[in-house]
Amino acid sequence: MRFAPRCPACNLDFDSFNVGDGAAAFLTLGIGTIITILGIVVELTFEPAWWVHVALWLPLTIVAVLGTTRWTKAALAALEYRNNAGEGRIERRP
Repeated sequence: MRFAPRCPACNLDFDSFNVGDGAAAFLTLGIGTIITILGIVVELTFEPAWWVHVALWLPLTIVAVLGTTRWTKAALAALEYRNNAGEGRIERRP
């Protein structure tokens, strides 16, 4: 998922942001933890067949990660803008 090159309302240059794939990795780890806990609870409570786990958790994981990637990338870009973050800059304080 990519940003538009510029904001249509204020003409802010989105190409200057370096969000990358950090959002997807963060979401995969976070949502993967939640899905794993839910899978363990379902297994210990209901003891379903293995294919029930595949049918439940695989689509849920994919939908959850893809559904929240846009929001997370936007939040990372907003934090980068607010904090005036940039790559490779070190400010020395006296």
